[in-house]
Amino acid sequence: MEINEVPVPGHDQTTRQRVARSILVNGPSTAAALAERLDLTPAAVRRHLDQLLEEGLVEAREPRSQATRGRGRPAKAFALTESGRDGFDQQYDDLAAQALRFLAETGGDEAVREFAARRWAFIPERFEGIRAEHPELGSAEVLAQVFTAEGYAATVRDSPVGEQLCQQHCPVAHVAHEFPQLCEAETEAISLVLGSHVQRLATIAHGDGVCTTCIPSSTVTGTAKSTPTKTKETVS
Repeated sequence: MEINEVPVPGHDQTTRQRVARSILVNGPSTAAALAERLDLTPAAVRRHLDQLLEEGLVEAREPRSQATRGRGRPAKAFALTESGRDGFDQQYDDLAAQALRFLAETGGDEAVREFAARRWAFIPERFEGIRAEHPELGSAEVLAQVFTAEGYAATVRDSPVGEQLCQQHCPVAHVAHEFPQLCEAETEAISLVLGSHVQRLATIAHGDGVCTTCIPSSTVTGTAKSTPTKTKETVS
């Protein structure tokens, strides 16, 4: 469940969202600090913290040794986990979508396509560097390294016709759902660095579980590859 179901501040936000946002803005906080900051009772804050803990959106941290101590055990501080931070990404997605809508209205589809092409410029920029640094990797594996470094959790799988580049995560999926030009430009960039036609089989942006690009055997022939019978995981 996303934290930012209602992205605007104030009374429109649920109390749980206010607690999470306060931690995001102010950093790790004790229940007492949150209660004072949000004008809530400590019991109410703890109830919402328990929910956030149960869902893996926050974690409890031991207080630093130099923290001021009173009677009893020092209070724990609560910090957002990676999943908790991801809950706020939707707002940035919305901003990006708004910007692209404006670009489409003022510059047309060609402007959006040009933006998309620039978005994927990191693929050819980093491909040659990684290939030179890791000559033992095949072209598809090099691409997986490039995408993994950008947060796409990419792997390479063998297929009957060649290899498949599989991206388990897509940071721009929400925006790409509305603007497929992003997926199209990504596919074109992959084809460009490989010097061959590739085929997009599935995308997270359109409801598939994994972004999958088919790289035909003619593209990978002659490149160094790992054992072909195993899925090759990349190291970020």
